[in-house]
Amino acid sequence: MSHELNRRDALRLGVAGGAAFVATQLPSAAVAAPPRFRPHGSPKGTTLDATVRLGSPGRNGYRLLVAGPGEPRVVRDDLLAHRPQRKARPRPLLAFGQLTDTHLVDAQSPGRVEFLDRYSDPDQLGAAAPLDGQYRPHDMLTVQVAESMVQALNRVRRGPATGVPMAFTICTGDNVDNTQYNELRWQIDVLDGQRVRPDSGDPRRYEGVADPTHYDTRYWHPEGAPGREHPDLPRTRNGFPAVPGLLDSCRRPFHATGLDMPWLTTFGNHDGLMSGSVPPTAGGLRAMTTGGRKVIDLPPGTDVLQLLDGINTLDPGALATLFAGPARSVTPDLQRRPLSRAETIAEHFRTASYPRGHGYTDWNRRTGNAYYAVDHGPVRCLILDTVNPNGGPNGSIDEQQARWLAAQLAAGSSRHLDQHGRTVQNRCHDKLFAIFSHHTLDTMDNLAAPEGVTRYGGAAVRDLLLRHPNVIAWVNGHTHENTVTPRRRPSNSTVAGGFWEISTAAHIDWPVQSRVIEVADNRNGTLSVFGTIVDLASPLRYRHGATDPINLASLARELSANDWQPPSGGLDIRRGSVEDRNVELLLPAPFGLGLTEQ
Repeated sequence: MSHELNRRDALRLGVAGGAAFVATQLPSAAVAAPPRFRPHGSPKGTTLDATVRLGSPGRNGYRLLVAGPGEPRVVRDDLLAHRPQRKARPRPLLAFGQLTDTHLVDAQSPGRVEFLDRYSDPDQLGAAAPLDGQYRPHDMLTVQVAESMVQALNRVRRGPATGVPMAFTICTGDNVDNTQYNELRWQIDVLDGQRVRPDSGDPRRYEGVADPTHYDTRYWHPEGAPGREHPDLPRTRNGFPAVPGLLDSCRRPFHATGLDMPWLTTFGNHDGLMSGSVPPTAGGLRAMTTGGRKVIDLPPGTDVLQLLDGINTLDPGALATLFAGPARSVTPDLQRRPLSRAETIAEHFRTASYPRGHGYTDWNRRTGNAYYAVDHGPVRCLILDTVNPNGGPNGSIDEQQARWLAAQLAAGSSRHLDQHGRTVQNRCHDKLFAIFSHHTLDTMDNLAAPEGVTRYGGAAVRDLLLRHPNVIAWVNGHTHENTVTPRRRPSNSTVAGGFWEISTAAHIDWPVQSRVIEVADNRNGTLSVFGTIVDLASPLRYRHGATDPINLASLARELSANDWQPPSGGLDIRRGSVEDRNVELLLPAPFGLGLTEQ
């Protein structure tokens, strides 16, 4: 049976506690407001310098993008009892880049179910059918977006706050869209700086839903609609442009730039589950994905909401119905085969850049487990695998990984709580812990498992981390929104503090951004975690007729800004507030870092 971490489980895992841990206390005297932090890096190439904004609606509501001013850094001290004065230049400890939810899409794959997306349209079932994301007009341009974002991080190169070179970039999951081999190769080759051909099936022609040969008015057809009495709805209803030649240029091979730094990876639900929800072993999906039959609609008379319930429970009848509708012929391609977790891990050892395996070790390759630890100076990075292999978009961790996480935290903490809530002193070298996963704490609520198998959700993992004050940050994605959330220790704690949860927007959806994160010791009993948002290295406007990846990425971003199925609260909600973007996040230093104040 699956359940949240209760008292009995906590005792077994050694992660429960009662009394609050007493960390290094901050000075008790009242202090004046600190002087303004003077960054030692450069804002160039980040949203500290300039931003990209939605322009005013034009024809049928279609928006172009406009330049906006840079955004200042917001200082957040939610986790401090009070803010001590800075006495010295902060000492940089680590800087790294974060790419998340790139969703590299094989837009021609028979394994995709774009036809479900329309039921979330405003004139269909709308929010009652949460099927949006099965199709986006710019699906065929995701590889070019990834190339543009790589160039953007390479331009930044150093931490904008501290000036320290970025040690690595980490991809926090949903690197691909449909757990396909060819999508994963595109991702690895783009980051490695190899030749990439973002195409599948017939190399002579485009065979995705934008193909004018099989015209469906619910999809955007960039080549226009010559001779059609009823052009597609994105053009007539939403003002989408005609872009002649796009279905050839989007498939054009190019030599990727490659990251100028090592890169690490994290396993996301789209990396392990078809459409991010269904195990690839279910219902003959592997054969269908590599075959020549692409379903284009549901069988007549299908109850969509009932079907959705069946898909969510992996009902074989529902999966059979999903792929029993009318179909078109496409060119079969074995490169589209879905991958198991073990196969995905093994593919990361076929790389032209560093480190080999990109975080995964021989142990990961041997066991098929996708979690690991990497040290960078005083910071130990713990990368979790929060994907539930039983299906579903949201996450959790299994019991073996929970034990591993508890052991890692204990091994790098000289003081923490034991299973009875008592403070334990441990002879070890203290580490600061940064946690990485695909899912956020709030989306780790998927505890589905076979009888007798236990999985742990976000509340259980949060409580474990809060009992180890050396944990300073949890970096993730999944929600496609910029958010920064303080995770405080319980109110009965004798010391303020906790850790910061930092979630970053996706590349597949507006606002198409990534983030640079830095850690610094302020030498006054506090640490700072800096977060800085980075936009694409692409011009605001697509240059008509351009075929290079950087201009095509501009078009993709513009199309994403015209999503006709915006999230609740409006399209711009994914940007987050100013407190979620360029930030300095303060928290108590959990131990002395052996530095003298200057």
